[in-house]
Order: sequence, then structure tokens, then C-alpha cells
Amino acid sequence: MKGVDYQMIILKLGGSVITRKESAFPIINSKNLDRICREISEAKPVKMVIIHGAGSFGHPYAKKYEIGQEIKNQEDFQKKKLGYSLTHNSVKELNIRVCQYLLNYGVPAIALPPSSFILTRNKRIESADLSMIENYLEMGWVPVLHGDVVLDMDENIKMAVLSGDQLVKHLAEKLHPGRIILGSDVDGIYNRDPKTDPQAQLLPLVKSLEDLESLQGARTVDVTGGMTGKLRELLELAKMGIESKIINADQPGLLKKSLNGEKVKGTIISQ
Repeated sequence: MKGVDYQMIILKLGGSVITRKESAFPIINSKNLDRICREISEAKPVKMVIIHGAGSFGHPYAKKYEIGQEIKNQEDFQKKKLGYSLTHNSVKELNIRVCQYLLNYGVPAIALPPSSFILTRNKRIESADLSMIENYLEMGWVPVLHGDVVLDMDENIKMAVLSGDQLVKHLAEKLHPGRIILGSDVDGIYNRDPKTDPQAQLLPLVKSLEDLESLQGARTVDVTGGMTGKLRELLELAKMGIESKIINADQPGLLKKSLNGEKVKGTIISQ
């Protein structure tokens, strides 16, 4: 079995952090994205893969065209094909913008759209050629992946939404990073939705879904399962002994400190 690569970091940037996720139209959060990319540049990680969510660039299209839902008939198939292309084109545009902001600060970002090397079956990754990611990492580039739509091998589905969180899980299983950092728009996992409940309490450590009284997903459109979906993926990693941490990337300086290995407020997902 491949050993842990302690120099490698997998960084997930939530769509709610880098876009205006509540928007029904694709809008980037340029202030946040610029600052985040500057912090990444200043931290100078040795080896890193960045995965970003789709936010308002992906979720509205995927929901409108019901990508990932069972195909009813030929007319529905044609509609979903168009929606698939619109969704991919939109998230690709966001990916280009993310890479450009990184390049502005001298980070050698390289875009790798998941739809070009990943297939799912019943909306779970079945095959993924990670050789290009590994080659780019070895030569010092920073691969930048994103939530995407991909072809699905289930004949009744044919197309699926692939979340950034499922990407995190799959890459961590295969690449064995030393650290996994997830930048959210809240401080971590709460026992209730902190955006709607002032009594919500931050949980510094989560080991199972049973640790939570009631975990509510995002209030906005999210076809990937919101915070509950994120937590399920991370708990699967925890069972394999791979720890991850959710921090608030909306707060200036926290991401840089976390990348540098400093202790910051957040939630650790571990067994």
C-alpha cells in the first residue's frame, strides 16, 4: 500500500466561498477568491491539489435539467444532454477564473476537468485515471479540479453530478495526502444550521453522524447534498484513518495559517 505523502495537501474550496451561491445566476465572489489565492501563494505549499465547488456556476443548471435523475424518455434525454453541456461549460468557466486568480499570484495552476477522466456508476466514481494528476504534482504544478458533470455507466441515468466532496474522498484514498483542508463559509460542523439558529454549537471533533442533533444542509440550491453530503464523504475517509479539517475560508488569514500547519478554529473529522 502506498504510504502517506506528508508534503501533499488536498484543499477543497467550497462553492459558497468563491461564488455567490445563493444567486440563481453564475456570480463569482471576486474579493474572496483573490484573497484566498493570495493566501495560498504566501503559504507556499510544497505539493497541493485544489478542488473547488461549483456554487452558482453549477447547481442551478444541474437542478433545472435534473442531471443525475433517471431518464424518462428520448425527449428527456435530449433535454438532459443540453443541461449537461450547459452545466459543464459553466463550471469550466469558473475553473478558468480560479486558475487565473492563482496564476496572478504566481501559483502554477493547471486545470483538470473531472469529466475528461472520470466515469461514475449510479453517481459514484467507478473509474478515474489519476496519472496526469500524479505527473503534474511530481513536476511541481498545482492541479485544480472542480465539481463537474460526468458520464454515468448506469443506462437509466447516463449523466451524473460529481461533487467536489466525492472528489476529495476519491483522491485522498488514492494519493494519501498528509493533510486535507476544507474551506467553508462557516467555522466548521455545527449541531444545527448556524445561519438560521443562534443556539447552534460548533463541534471541534466529529466521529459520526450520531454526534449531531440535527444537521441541516445549505439553505441554497445544492444538488450534491449540502453539509450532510460533505460529512458523509469525510466520515468514510475517517474510517480509513484519513483525517480532515473544515475551516472558515471566509475569515482572512485562516486558510494561510492552516496551510502552514498552524492550529486554527474548525472541525476535525476523525475516528
